[in-house]
Amino acid sequence: MGAVSTEALPQAGDESTRRLREALRAARFTADGLLDLLGASAYAALARGETVPALRATRDEGPLPLLVRLFLLQQPVPYARVSEVLPAEEALADGWLERVPQADEVRATVDVRPYSGPAEQDWWIVSDLGCAVGGAGGIGSAGSGGPGVGRAPAEGAVLGVGGASTTLAGITVRDPVGRVLDLGTGSGIQALHAATHASHVTATDVNPRALRFARLTLALSGVPEPELREGSLFDPVAGSEPYDLIVSNPPFVISPGARLTYRDAGMTGDELCRTLVRRSVDHLAPGGWCQMLANWEHRDGEDWRERVSSWVPRGCDAWIVQREVQDVAQYAELWLRDAGDHRGDLADYAARYDAWLAEFEARGTKAVGFGWITLRRTEAEHEAVLAEEWPHPVEQPLGEVVREHFARQDFLRRTGDAALLEHRFTLADEVVQEQVGMPGAEDPEYVVLRQNRGMRRATTVDTVGAGFAGVCDGTMTAGRILDAIGQLLGEDPARLRERTPAAIRMLVEQGFLEPVEGPAGA
Repeated sequence: MGAVSTEALPQAGDESTRRLREALRAARFTADGLLDLLGASAYAALARGETVPALRATRDEGPLPLLVRLFLLQQPVPYARVSEVLPAEEALADGWLERVPQADEVRATVDVRPYSGPAEQDWWIVSDLGCAVGGAGGIGSAGSGGPGVGRAPAEGAVLGVGGASTTLAGITVRDPVGRVLDLGTGSGIQALHAATHASHVTATDVNPRALRFARLTLALSGVPEPELREGSLFDPVAGSEPYDLIVSNPPFVISPGARLTYRDAGMTGDELCRTLVRRSVDHLAPGGWCQMLANWEHRDGEDWRERVSSWVPRGCDAWIVQREVQDVAQYAELWLRDAGDHRGDLADYAARYDAWLAEFEARGTKAVGFGWITLRRTEAEHEAVLAEEWPHPVEQPLGEVVREHFARQDFLRRTGDAALLEHRFTLADEVVQEQVGMPGAEDPEYVVLRQNRGMRRATTVDTVGAGFAGVCDGTMTAGRILDAIGQLLGEDPARLRERTPAAIRMLVEQGFLEPVEGPAGA
């Protein structure tokens, strides 16, 4: 692993940082302001690391175009114009800006990116220049030269906002809690979110530069600084009180070495993710959550569901969702581009590509899965562990969906089939029915129930299942509904009661039906 830069970063004095924050907000250098200025297309392109549309959109004069060119496009701008918008001398003294030699211009020393928090709070994420997102050039291009570029070697680069960090923020359960651990904080995005619903936040990282960036992110966003600890995995919090929530966007990339600190852990295969899952239970309070992003190997002769489920420790329920799968060639290419290797020497690129494939071949790895893992500490005698593939679009944020999933697991675990039939259910919001069959046919070939919210699941049901779901309005027990359906269809109600609980359980587990608490008629 390469050395981590110790070059000075901006200082976050209380008053000067407050004045800088107020100036950014006054200039509408916010997520909403950027969207209004750039438009949806250029805004999305900037999130992908493509700057040309944003350059075209910021040709006009004005405070906001000036700040976009300064902090996001990394362009030198005239000092006189900056001083009209920002407290320029303080920003220079604190290290947010630096003068361009032999020119009356200044440039940013760090990337400052507007970010929208809950309840439309205005936040700003601070990261290394050129490292807000991977982008088309790859993170390795940050060391390729140019104004303000190359301040940190790629090995120790600290990234800002990207798809992974926003995904994790979106799936996190946001119940008010006492203690939160952000393991591998990076530029501090998860700690920023955690500070809105936790009494105490601890943020850790193996990279001391990342901890300094996290401090800048929270200070500039006006959020109290968390407890910052340096170290790997759970080592920095050994002996600490347990946490109500652990979140982690770890360096999960499965690579042949530890080249880039922000993505490569230097552990064999997917051992890092397995270790985080296995060890989390020792640091969770009763009922506590651990939510993380992960990659896992698909190996010859193994079912990935069984393999990843085996990581889950005793005392934890789990929901493992695989969102994408790439074959080993695709996977290697993705991360070689991320490092900018495709823009360098072709022989070096080929050698690194070969090293990735050789590592995968030696381990019998055919593909790599990407996804989410959520654990919840439980006292139940039998843990509920679900591993599933769901590559389809979902509706973020999903934190409430995650919490409801585990609540349904609790209900199903404590409710036998007989009790299930004495329960009442309601159809979840925005569930629609689709009938599939030949035009003009008297009966459909099959019926599909589809969710338009949350996970946006779809499931096939038979006539009884469709009729049952359609009648569930919380007024009748499941057993009474089945009796009525049996009479209508001319089927034996006793047989329906015997064979239908499994289907009801599936509809409850997947969130199509919601249990109604309390006695019938209440």
